[in-house]
Parts: sequence; C-alpha cells; structure tokens
Amino acid sequence: MLLTPGELEALRGRLIVSAQAYPGEPMRTPTTMAQVAASAVIGGAAAVRVQGIADVQFTRSAVAVPVIGLWKDGHDGVFITPTARHALAVANAGAHIVALDGTRRERPDGLTLKQTIDMVHGQSHALVMADCGSLADAMNAAEAGADLIGTTLAGYSGERPKTEGPDLELLAAIAMAGLGIPLIAEGRIHTPAQARAALDMGAFAVVVGTAITHPASITGWFDAAMRA
Repeated sequence: MLLTPGELEALRGRLIVSAQAYPGEPMRTPTTMAQVAASAVIGGAAAVRVQGIADVQFTRSAVAVPVIGLWKDGHDGVFITPTARHALAVANAGAHIVALDGTRRERPDGLTLKQTIDMVHGQSHALVMADCGSLADAMNAAEAGADLIGTTLAGYSGERPKTEGPDLELLAAIAMAGLGIPLIAEGRIHTPAQARAALDMGAFAVVVGTAITHPASITGWFDAAMRA
C-alpha cells in the first residue's frame, strides 16, 4: 500500500500504538487486535503496529491510519519478519510499512538486509522499517535502503545491555548520526514522560505497545507494586 511523503511526514512527533498479544492469550485473535488498534486511534494514535498476516488485514479494515505490519516467526535470533517471503506477505496483506529485523545478523533465507529491502520495494508499494539494536545496525539499515529506523531491538540483539526503560542513549546516538530517514523510538516506553523524552532525544515518532495494549503486563505491574 502506497504511503505518500505527506502521510509519512504527518507522523512526525506523534504516537504509534503497537497492538499485539502473545500466543495462548485470550486477546490473541485478529479481530480483537484490530479492535484494540481502532480504540488506540480514537485515543490519538497516528499509526498502529500489528503482528501477523490476518491482524494486518483486519486492522486495515478497522482503521484509517497507516498500518505497520510484521510477522513474528520463532522466538530467538532473527524472528521479526525474518525473510523476504515474510516481508512480502506482510506487504501483500496491506501493510503500509513492513517492519523487519534490521540487525546485521544472518537472516534465515541467506539474503542480505539490502536484498530483502530491495525486494519489498520492487514487488510492493510498502515502505520498510528496520528494527535495529545498535548504532551500527541503524547505519547499515539506512545504507541498505530502509525508509525508517526503529530502536525496537535495543537490548535484545546482544550488542547493548537491556535498559530498564527506553534506550535513550542509543536513540540520541542514532539521531546525531543524521541518517536522513525517520527515527522511530520503540522498546520499553512505559510512561508518557518516557515518550516525551524519546522525542526530545531526536525521535521522529514514538511506538508504545505493552503499556497501552497488553492488560496482562499492566495488571502485573500494579499487582507486583502492591505485593512489594
């Protein structure tokens, strides 16, 4: 799906909400995730991020904002839209932006990140968001042709320690690198203050997921605090 430069620019300084549930959870259905995404849009989300082919399809019908789609396959290593086949399937499902693993790790299909991005650009109208874990990842992804860079994998790819909140240090470093493409802050952003701090560090937009759309985690935070 074609996202115009103006529509992409409209995301500047705005909130993107990730609506995802884990396998086995009551909310792990495409219809429910689409409804959660639509509810987030009512609250002010300028775009949404969803996981799974059916989730992308249902969400496209439920919202009138850009949809960032991904396909998680596995639990370790490169598993966020890990291959060109996954990426094209997400694009063909209707995602305006395909989010994929943007690290420098070997991809399961043996293709390079650039080859994967080129295939998405060549065979669909979707943009590509590279989920990165380090400054080196971000620089490599920008050179490979990514349209957006995300800090999604900071603390998960083995290059940087996992911070308690968002990795603002990495965010600032990528912003200072001046890669010339939108930088999306994502990962462990749990409060409005942290979202604001991410913008102040140079983020183009901010993705918040768990703190808005995952009741099990939010309930656990309250329960743990009360039991302490």
